[in-house]
Amino acid sequence: MTPGHEKAARDLLTFYVEAGVDAVLGEEPVDRFADIDMAPAAEPAAPKPAPLAPVREMRAAPSMPAVQVPPPPEEAIMAARAAAKSVASLEELRAIMNAFEGCALRTTAKQLVFGDGSPQARLMFIGEAPGSEEDQKGIPFVGRSGQLLDRMLTAIGIARQDVYIANIVPWRPPGNRDPSIHESQTCLPFIQRQIELVDPDVIVCLGKPSTATLLGVTDGIRRTRGRWFKYDTGKREIRATATFHPAYLLRTPIEKRFAWRDFLAIKKALGN
Repeated sequence: MTPGHEKAARDLLTFYVEAGVDAVLGEEPVDRFADIDMAPAAEPAAPKPAPLAPVREMRAAPSMPAVQVPPPPEEAIMAARAAAKSVASLEELRAIMNAFEGCALRTTAKQLVFGDGSPQARLMFIGEAPGSEEDQKGIPFVGRSGQLLDRMLTAIGIARQDVYIANIVPWRPPGNRDPSIHESQTCLPFIQRQIELVDPDVIVCLGKPSTATLLGVTDGIRRTRGRWFKYDTGKREIRATATFHPAYLLRTPIEKRFAWRDFLAIKKALGN
């Protein structure tokens, strides 16, 4: 090595030490001044994509039933009015309601819950909508609330079979939720026709929803109960009142004292 190359090598080592290089990474020396082949390395061949699964054409099975879409709200209400107006008996009305497709609740309920009791009853009770037990049996007020109603009637000397019981909405809403305004208004012509066919002397609305739908009274049930109203069938006026729903009395037993007063007033009205 010539003195010039030796000096250059020492200077390079000194530079490496000052730069922090303290280890040799290769076993063989590398000539950094040699010509380097700048040709780009060949890129590896791209992997072939996996073959796609064959696409199947999705078609509805011929055996699947068509989904029934209820008509628009106004059309459903008009259809209910026309259907209810044409019947002349409770049995005809039941058949019409069984075939009615204007309320979507009929697709989620197990069956229609029509009315129960005497078709010639002088006293008619009207609730909001059936619950799970009523949906199973197809009879209104047969669950715990219905059993309480039976005991309250017995306390004033009236048997269940001597009254008529029905609901504004004859199909159970999913999860026992409250019926919507549209559902109640769609079914209203049916309960109105039931009232006309039974033609009672006294109507009792059980709870605020049935009171608001049937009598148009929007006050709370505490302010409405015990008051008397007139329900006009178009042929005559029927005395109507409101009281707590038996299901509410099961949750709030302290209100039974007011319900007892209401039932005594109902008995007095029937006597008069």
